[in-house]
Amino acid sequence: MIIRETTPGDMAQIMALYPQAFPEEDLTQLVTRLLACDAQLLSLAGFQGDTLMAHLLFSFGDTQPGLQRGALLGPLAVAPPQQKQGRGSQLVRAGLDQLAAIGIAQVFVLGDPAYYRRFEFMPERDVMPPCPVPDAWADAWQSLVLAQQAPLQAGTLSLPAPWMDPALWGP
Repeated sequence: MIIRETTPGDMAQIMALYPQAFPEEDLTQLVTRLLACDAQLLSLAGFQGDTLMAHLLFSFGDTQPGLQRGALLGPLAVAPPQQKQGRGSQLVRAGLDQLAAIGIAQVFVLGDPAYYRRFEFMPERDVMPPCPVPDAWADAWQSLVLAQQAPLQAGTLSLPAPWMDPALWGP
């Protein structure tokens, strides 16, 4: 799988991927809004030939306005026939490497602890998501401090406007 940053020419395949990967959850609106906003993002795609296998977004933010030293991982989608083959893990690792190279201090995710533990994400208690998450999901809010970086100051993670919908942070 070849991993690269996305281009506008990838949009049709990206928009087709999310309903396939998440048939019971509509993430296309969030992805569209994120890719269209002027916020700093890292949008990565994994291709086999010309076919999109996986897509991942990182949205930049911080607990101190203007610093953008952190990033939120997500959403991450893998084409159903490609799932459980390490495609998502390849994309996450490539993204974490790129973020470390540009000085991002800490990466956050609201996701399955069993999945993200493989990347050494741990439950986060000092930096809160921009909207409350249910108590039952407390361990799903996780972070990873990238090598040779200091973690963000305690507070609430500031993210691009598309992430400010409370429905994205709860059932």
